[in-house]
Parts: sequence; C-alpha cells; structure tokens
Amino acid sequence: MTEEHAVVIVGAGPTGLVLAGELALAGIDVAIVERRPDQELAGSRAGGLSSRTLEVFDQRGIVDRFLAQGQVAQVTGFAVTRLDISDFPTRHNYGLALRQKHIERILAGWIDELAVPVHRGRELKGFVQDDAGVTIELSGGEKTLRAGYLVGCDGGRSLVRKTAGIEFPGWDATTSSILAEVEMAEEPPLGVHRTARGVHAFSREQYEIRDGRIIFAREGPVGVMVTEKTAGATSEPTLDELKELLVEACGTDYGIRRLNWISRFTDMSRQAAAYRKGRVLLAGDAAHVHSPVGGQGLNTGVQDAMNLGWKLAQVVKGVSPEGLLDTYHAERHPVAARVLRTTMAQVALQRTDDRTEALREIMSELLGMEEPRRRIAAEMSGLAIRYDLGEGHPLLGRRMPDLDVLTADGPVRVFALLRDARPLLLDLGAPGRFDVSPWAGRIKLVNGRCDGPWELPALGAVAAPAAVLVRPDGYVAWASDGASDGLQQAMNRWFGA
Repeated sequence: MTEEHAVVIVGAGPTGLVLAGELALAGIDVAIVERRPDQELAGSRAGGLSSRTLEVFDQRGIVDRFLAQGQVAQVTGFAVTRLDISDFPTRHNYGLALRQKHIERILAGWIDELAVPVHRGRELKGFVQDDAGVTIELSGGEKTLRAGYLVGCDGGRSLVRKTAGIEFPGWDATTSSILAEVEMAEEPPLGVHRTARGVHAFSREQYEIRDGRIIFAREGPVGVMVTEKTAGATSEPTLDELKELLVEACGTDYGIRRLNWISRFTDMSRQAAAYRKGRVLLAGDAAHVHSPVGGQGLNTGVQDAMNLGWKLAQVVKGVSPEGLLDTYHAERHPVAARVLRTTMAQVALQRTDDRTEALREIMSELLGMEEPRRRIAAEMSGLAIRYDLGEGHPLLGRRMPDLDVLTADGPVRVFALLRDARPLLLDLGAPGRFDVSPWAGRIKLVNGRCDGPWELPALGAVAAPAAVLVRPDGYVAWASDGASDGLQQAMNRWFGA
C-alpha cells in the first residue's frame, strides 16, 4: 500500500515538528515519520529556547505555552560568561530554561491541533527520488510513502543525508562527555565544577531562578555530566564507566543506585555540504552538528524550519519556481557555519589548563564591555541574523521588530499580523499607494502608523521606513522611505510572479 503526501518529514524532534506546523499552516499535506512509538524523549538534550526562537513562536501565537512551562532567565552566554540581554529591544529579552522533552511535547500538541499525521514506531529504510517525487520505504514492509519532497530532520546520523549522498565535512571530536540521569544515595554538590581533570556537573530537573542564579531542588533524580579522558569512544556508555569517571573527578560516585538513562556527546562539528539535493532537503542536526555548549543547536534547527517552511509550501502550490528552495541553503548554510565556529571557540575556552584560564579571563573582560557584549549577545540569542538579500535599507534581511501598529481597527502587534504565516506588506504612509492586487490572497496589506525610530539589537536605531514587506518567517524582504521602487521585484522574487 502506498500513501501519498505533498511533503514527508523524517524525525519528530523540534525541527521536524516546527516544519510540519509551518507547512500545515500553509495548507500543505504533510506527514511525519518517527521511529519512537511516542513523543517521550529518553534523556535530556537541549535545555532552553533563545530570544529569537521565542519570537518566532510568538509570531505563530504559541509562545505562551512555552513560557508557562519554563523558567525565564538571562541564560544567554558565551562559554562561561553570562550575557545580559535585558536591555535589548524585544518583548522577549531573555532566554527560557526548558528541557527538550517538554519543548517537544508542546510542539507535538500544536501539530496535533493542525491535524498533521505522524507515523510513529516506523523507521525509514530507504528512498528513491525521481523527477516527480520521492518513494519512501518504511520498516514493517507493508507500507510505502510517496511524496513530492522529503525533508530529513533525523539528527546527526541522518539516514536521509547518507542515502541522498550529501557529504558531511567538518572536524572530529576532541572532547567527549557522558550525560546521565541517576538516583544517588548521597547528595552531590549541585552546579558546574571545573577542575584540572575536566568539567563535571550535577543538576535536577526541578529548579527556580533567583537573581539570575539557578537554585536546584533537593529531591528527585540527579542529572550528571562528566568529561571523559578520551574522545574516541563510539559505543553506548555504561553505568560502570560513569562510576569510574565520577570517582576520578570527585573521589566518590555518591552511591549511584539507579540509572534512568545514559548517553554520550562530543564536540564533533560537521555541516552538510548542501541542504538540498533534488527533492530531498535537510534541516536541524541532519544538516549541522556541534557541541551543545552555548545552547544554539535546537534553536538553529527551529530557525531552519521557519526559513524552509513557507518556501517549500509556495513551491508545492506552484506559486514559486523550484529555484526558491535554493535560497534556503544560501541563507541558512552561512548561519550554521558561524554557529559551528562560535561553538568550537567556546569549547576551546572550557579547557582547564592555565593558558586557557588566562584566555578566559581576557574574554570575560572583553565581554564585560558594552559593544562586545551587545554584539556577541545578539548573535548568541539569534537576534542578529541578517540574510544577504542585497543592498538597500538597513532593515533588509533582518528580523522585523514586533512593533505596535495603530490601524483603523485599533492597535495591533506586528507579530499578531504574522500568525497565519502569510507575507505582510505594512504601509505606514497614506493608504492606497501600493497595488498588491496581482498578489491578492498571497500577501496581506495592512495600513497603519508606527511612531519614533525603530530599534534593533546590536544595530541600534534605524530610521522608520514608510513601508516594509515582511516574509512569513518574520524577515524583511523590502523596505522603502516612500517610493515603490523595487517592491514589485521583491514580491515577484519571494511570493511568485
């Protein structure tokens, strides 16, 4: 039996779930294949959402679901230096501490509301693509899927990437750590500890933020992270290995008496040479892997999904040519390449020798200065992303600020105008200046007024444009001081001729 969909996504992690939601909002028939029988995630991978990720969830009207479950805090940082973004011009000038399993649960509930089918407990066995689509073989043998496009959101060991023959160049691991959740007879010293032996940490899932500090609960399972002596192991770690490492680092294993889960992570850094090959695309960890230091992995994957979703929807509908999909690689590949570089730099700063300690002290001094702090914090929080869309207004290619717009129907936030994932032409001058009738049904035209200069993180104040064209992912595709020069070309380029 063959089941047909316009798009099939492999992997129901945060990236796959967000991409499915974006496609469903655009009216695309999308399905997910997930090898786990349910959404339950064993282990604690990513632990938070960045400011920009909170913004894009706000653009879709679901940010309150995450805020209700997580801990708001100044968690943005570079290596061991915390970076305060409370003065940044955004409604979400903070990070959100929230375990990945809760992030996934919330996103799974969202796509369930959007009626996205998920084939759970099924693994991808292989696929063949042709000029018209992709035929996908699943475990079990009795069912195949047929899709116009296949998107691999199936992690760093992506079978989609390997089967498509996309190269994955980069750097091998230099460090390795074991991560586990255990029960202990003795109370360990909660928090992060740096010794000549390496870094180790103890935490609990239940905690609160006080004065910018994490205060852990004194009951429940203990999360453990400990650096290994070598980085070459490829097998699954064991409880005995964890005990041995703890004894070496702490002099005791604190009476570990139960292991809930255990895994290993490294600082291997690799990036797909291409994010698209024919009708196969990659997003999230399938396209880029790196150390979790800095907390950018999950957030970068969500941004991949936001960038790809509306473009793929327009191509599936026949509104835009396939060439629009090439802008996905052109825009997102440089972003992830930069993430790999900043992550490798942070890993280097975590070494425990005296020379690295001296370097950390100098970096802390630099990041304590206003300009370096604003620049690096904007980058780490995702607020500084600028896609190269050509020359023009300073807003071009940057995130659209969530301004209050006064319209004939009353005040409205810009992000509220993006809830339906459609392009937005915001005219802040005299009504009737721009004719968007050839794009009727595709582009939302809103007339209104915004007072004062516009503030952007790191960039500062920019002159308010008279009109701005915003893509569904919240990035500015065109801005003008009054004339319509270039508007038609921008609409043709991004939203179909």
